[in-house]
Amino acid sequence: MQFLFGDYVLDQGRRELTLRGQVVAVGPQVFDLLLHLVRNRDRVVSKDDLLQAVWSGRIVSESTITSHINAVRKAIGDTGEEQRLVRTVARKGYRFVGEIKAGDSGQARQPEGPGIDGPVPAEPKETPPSVLVLPDKPSITVLPFQNLAGDSEQDYFADGVVEDIIAALSRIRWLFVIARNSSFTYKGRAVEIKDVGQELGVRYVLEGSVRKSGNKVRITGQLIDATIGMHIWAERFEGTLDNLFDLQDQIAESVVGAIAPQLERAEIERAKRKPTESLDAYDYYLRGMAKLHNGTREAIEEALPLFYKAIELDPEFASAYGMAAWCHFWRKLNGWMSDRTREIAEGARLARLAVELGRDDAVALTRGGHALAHLTGDLDGGIALIDRARLLNPNLAPAWYLGGILRALRGETDAAIDNLTHATRLSPLDPEMFRMQVGMALAHFFAGRFDTATDWAERALGNLPSLLAAAALVAASHAHSGRMDKAKLAMQRLQALDPSLRISKLRDWLPIQRAEDLALLADGLRLAGLPE
Repeated sequence: MQFLFGDYVLDQGRRELTLRGQVVAVGPQVFDLLLHLVRNRDRVVSKDDLLQAVWSGRIVSESTITSHINAVRKAIGDTGEEQRLVRTVARKGYRFVGEIKAGDSGQARQPEGPGIDGPVPAEPKETPPSVLVLPDKPSITVLPFQNLAGDSEQDYFADGVVEDIIAALSRIRWLFVIARNSSFTYKGRAVEIKDVGQELGVRYVLEGSVRKSGNKVRITGQLIDATIGMHIWAERFEGTLDNLFDLQDQIAESVVGAIAPQLERAEIERAKRKPTESLDAYDYYLRGMAKLHNGTREAIEEALPLFYKAIELDPEFASAYGMAAWCHFWRKLNGWMSDRTREIAEGARLARLAVELGRDDAVALTRGGHALAHLTGDLDGGIALIDRARLLNPNLAPAWYLGGILRALRGETDAAIDNLTHATRLSPLDPEMFRMQVGMALAHFFAGRFDTATDWAERALGNLPSLLAAAALVAASHAHSGRMDKAKLAMQRLQALDPSLRISKLRDWLPIQRAEDLALLADGLRLAGLPE
């Protein structure tokens, strides 16, 4: 869709503003702001509407909105004094008041004169689908590679190849990489690359296939500019399992080189971090990861021995220690431990080994640091480890949402919400979105926004009904809001999940740092009917 006004053309499909055929340089948020005003020119657009459409609901300052409105006016030759095209409506918002002609990108003409003749076509009634703003830096998603072996049992192997490529690309700090869990929502689906780019908000899409037969493997890949559907790069790599990591490194290196030819060799070398040199250990690790994403009690029970097997085969495999520690933490959080004292000690032991062996392993630092915070109560230490993981891999979504959860537990609610919002942007289609949702519920609860906390906690339970923390937050939030009938019903669900939970056990259950936050949760659960 194109929108023509004066000598300007606003091309939604190409995300481009032109003046008499010449591209006008505007930032992505300025473009989105202008597009939103143009598409909604029949009404006044409120500031809340702009926050949702342009900043995905994040709270930004009044000056930020004003500066972006001024940037829009400057880009289209308007001023705050004249307001010929963008008008400020006092205490209401903004409205685009210029005369517009809309048409398909392939049909609309570039205007030649200062005005546009003809009637303005009626706008469609349905709301246009939302398109995520392209980040300021190069952005990419790696789709699940097709497993051409014909053996569904080998899916985990093909998935592991993709995960390693994502991890390699993610370590490049200037590159925006969509998290594995969002990329993998497309597994087994026939997709249009342009649609993928719009849904995930990225410019580049990497797709490919893996064929494994005996000790031989063939990996193919192609890189596509999703904004225009153009193939940029394609390559095929063949070899044996003995040099699998070399093949994966070649793919990551070639992809990065295609996106930014000026990339220095040192940046590529940092993308070549191998989790382990032991293919057998890594094989078990991949199997464990395939189970872990489920989050259920049964999946955790199946994943834990797989991580222990990986550790047995490679005693220095830091990420395997981190994921094993994570399994113990998750069992503690949901009340699944049978020998609590022993399992907490074992989880803490594994977490310490993960962060000692993985000082340069973002996954090990993230999972190990978060597990340590919960199992030992050392929130400051856990946050410090996760912050180091972010420096190593700024595109690792778990480092943002797990760090956000710890900050919520430390009482830093605004920082927690910022962290969790960024994690959602990195992985907008994450099957583990329930972790981000329960983190948002925690942050809003401790900030005293009980209705918002209820909404986030209910969303988390919708995605994972066994999530004990979300059930507790629903009960406490309803109670603090005076909705006692709903609070009692939520308490029944909570006690069905963990009949042993008591007010006196809250401090041991969650490492809540501030006394007032612990009291807030305890008072809410007490009102809802949780025994002392």
